[in-house]
Amino acid sequence: MKSKFQIGIKAVYAGFMIGLGGIVYLSVDNKIIASLLFSFGLLTIVTQGFFLYTGKIGFVKKVNELLDMAIVAAGNYIGTFFASGIANMAHLKIDSQALTAAKLENSVWNVFFLSMFCGVMMYLAIDNYQKTKNIVFIIAPVMIFILSGFEHSIANMFYFHLAGVYTAKSAAYLLVMLAGNGIGAKLFSLKDIV
Repeated sequence: MKSKFQIGIKAVYAGFMIGLGGIVYLSVDNKIIASLLFSFGLLTIVTQGFFLYTGKIGFVKKVNELLDMAIVAAGNYIGTFFASGIANMAHLKIDSQALTAAKLENSVWNVFFLSMFCGVMMYLAIDNYQKTKNIVFIIAPVMIFILSGFEHSIANMFYFHLAGVYTAKSAAYLLVMLAGNGIGAKLFSLKDIV
């Protein structure tokens, strides 16, 4: 059993890797290639044993594990903050202003349902990879959720940080995305108990 500190550190690393995925996504004009390259973030997280909220929440089995998920989400937030800060200090030619504005213009219900779909994709990515060790099961769901416009809470943390969007609305939307990702993953994880 990992300590809360170890969980937090592994979560910061995971958030940083999602931030790197976001940097690549914003740097490449071709969105198919960009979504393919973004998947390197999740591949690294899985192979290195880092803790990503969207990759862990579907596998929570006990109520007391929810505290660990809160620590993971907070660590992911910090990791995405570091990645965005370094990207801004390096003056990378990337911008997430239009992307974040479009996300915040969407209705809360749309964001919630798009987040649920992403939760399903993330659960399947991890579950299928654990069963097969085939990286296609990591890459394909990541490409699907990006190209379909599904909402990934941790990636959006990075985009909001990069754009400097720190409003009550962005915070509320991130909470909706976290809930949607979690519910989508948990609903699909029920397949194992029927």
